[in-house]
Amino acid sequence: MQEVVCVGAGPHFEAQFPKCVRHVSVASMNQTRFRPAARRAIFALAPLALLTAATPPLFSPSPGQIVEEAPAEHWKAIAASDLLLMELAPDAAGKPRKVVIQLMPAPFSTGWTENIRKLAAAKWWDGTAIVRVQDNYVVQWGDPDAEDEAKARPLPGGIAQVPESGYVVGLDAFAAAVEAGASSDDSAGAAMAAAEEASRADQPNPWAGPDTYAKTLDFYRGWPIAGNDDGVWPVHCYGMVGVGRNLSPDTGSGAELYTVIGHAPRHLDRNIALVGRVVEGIEHLSSLPRGTGELGFYETAPERTVIRSVQLAADLPETARPRLEYLASDSESFVRYARARANRQDAFFNIPAGGADICNIPVPIRKITQ
Repeated sequence: MQEVVCVGAGPHFEAQFPKCVRHVSVASMNQTRFRPAARRAIFALAPLALLTAATPPLFSPSPGQIVEEAPAEHWKAIAASDLLLMELAPDAAGKPRKVVIQLMPAPFSTGWTENIRKLAAAKWWDGTAIVRVQDNYVVQWGDPDAEDEAKARPLPGGIAQVPESGYVVGLDAFAAAVEAGASSDDSAGAAMAAAEEASRADQPNPWAGPDTYAKTLDFYRGWPIAGNDDGVWPVHCYGMVGVGRNLSPDTGSGAELYTVIGHAPRHLDRNIALVGRVVEGIEHLSSLPRGTGELGFYETAPERTVIRSVQLAADLPETARPRLEYLASDSESFVRYARARANRQDAFFNIPAGGADICNIPVPIRKITQ
């Protein structure tokens, strides 16, 4: 089931944005552009409309407790073909350091993710390095000699130059992707019924007001996204992975990547391609020494951390593949978890915030143990 949620639902939102269809995320961007079937698909994928800033019962469970108690059917496995395993050189104590990256699903950033799969298959990153660590911003990796034409590593064949239009997915293309996902999932009917019931609840959403950067905020197949009347795009939250580039019209090939290790730099949305997120091992990147050069770049080779290898998990023996799953954002457990993030009333908290930024509702991811 692919899921999308309109977080701009309710009378206050509609007063500001009359085009918004209540509790329909993408349709809120431009309801006249969707066929009825696509609109039904969006309704089926709208769990965050259940979120409310209303005071929950006293002694509510914490978000962590809700995640821990979520039933197995509320979790979805991440395919090995969507996981990259990056092995860094051991730390000073000789301990191994591995980072697992989940690639962004279609229809987002498909040109860049295809490039990344080709680069991994060619073992292009093997022997490259972490080249930049900027405090409260990003960790970046790739070829340390990329700016020197005489020394730069040649890219493998078949690497595409993706246009800037790829930063945003058009409404029609996104609606088609949602419709395709809804029609292929047996649980679509139950999800649609739950979404329609929620649409009648007329409850405020957990955010304090319209988002600074977008008209709507959503979750799509467990990924945070944003949108307006023109299209939909992924959001720069902590741990998201993007493509380094030079000045426009360059969009980057995917050979130079970065991950966010600080406050969500949402101003980068629609300006750089987001291609994935770190789902395991972020501590091996966020704890690296900060670079002393401009923008946090390392100035000497000894400062850099060597990347031993980057491989697609599907290319590894089955026993060596990371096995991970995420809490489906169309599930009741995710809605309860998100509501709890917005209204903390477990023992530590005296005053619930009554809202949550989309980047403060990280999608839970865990290892598959069975």
